[in-house]
Amino acid sequence: MFWSNKKVLITGHTGFKGSWLSLWLQQLGADVAGFALPPPTPLNLFTLANVAEGMQSVMGDLRDFNQIAKVVNQTKPEIIIHMAAQPLVRYSYQAPIETYATNVMGTVHLLEAARQTPSVKTIVNVTTDKCYENKEWERGYHEDDTLGGHDPYSNSKACAELVTKAFRNSYFSGNSPIALASVRAGNVIGGGDWARDRLIPDILHACLNKETVILRNPDSTRPWQHVLEPLSGYLLLAEKLYVSPDQYAEGWNFGPNEEDVKPVRWITDFIFKLWEHSGTWQQDKYPQPHEARYLKLDCTKAKNKLNWQPRWNLERGLTETVNWYKAYEANQKMREVTLDQINCFIN
Repeated sequence: MFWSNKKVLITGHTGFKGSWLSLWLQQLGADVAGFALPPPTPLNLFTLANVAEGMQSVMGDLRDFNQIAKVVNQTKPEIIIHMAAQPLVRYSYQAPIETYATNVMGTVHLLEAARQTPSVKTIVNVTTDKCYENKEWERGYHEDDTLGGHDPYSNSKACAELVTKAFRNSYFSGNSPIALASVRAGNVIGGGDWARDRLIPDILHACLNKETVILRNPDSTRPWQHVLEPLSGYLLLAEKLYVSPDQYAEGWNFGPNEEDVKPVRWITDFIFKLWEHSGTWQQDKYPQPHEARYLKLDCTKAKNKLNWQPRWNLERGLTETVNWYKAYEANQKMREVTLDQINCFIN
């Protein structure tokens, strides 16, 4: 009942995670507004699931302070979940200025707009598990490990974490009415993702078109989780921040359990099995930009202090993901399919 009639602003609501979150909040009865660029790919969840149908949707660019300030002022949100970003590692090598302008200055613009808006009580800034200085450790990174990032995307998200800390220390502490936290999630999977250079869309595209999957780094290990897992953490944290701002305004990891940290080749073979596709994959023979080989998160803090736990293991998450794409292939109503998966996750 907490979310009923709460005024919520989501930046990045046209993206993959933003679309899932927008639908979930609509389902919970929130008064949802969104601010984002148009959907990033011709095929996208935002359009297929008619996400805009149940919310106020504003198209704009976070790099323009006046645009985001106007939307925050007009919508007067109580809770802001900041998800808008340039989210792709490989693209960040090609477009570092766009990446830093969006991920760093975009965050500055959003936080400054919120600071000028009396209605705002809670802000959750979504960064990434890649914001840590990756030392190829086998142990999971925890919230007080050193921030860093080798590539422009990862580094820009580490910078966004530092911006968050500076705004919290300078403006959103003491008697401030605003509580600000940041969240770092693992590699999300789920239906409706068509972003380029992402593993699941690449595999499913190959399955649908009976093509060979090209894997850049088949032995790279990531903390895979269904998109609803971190979103459940963001919602829980936002509620805790709203009720008890002094206790939760800090950084938080939301990742899978230890057994669900798997290499890329395992994910690929498992999806082939689910799709009943005698597919093949091969490693890309061309040189690739640097990407971390081993990455996982320590989520002890969220489990102990928020009582948050992953609900779907990796096999269940992959199964639900493949089921979503099979429903799409069968021309089902994707808004209903997506809401059904949200309800299944909740219950």
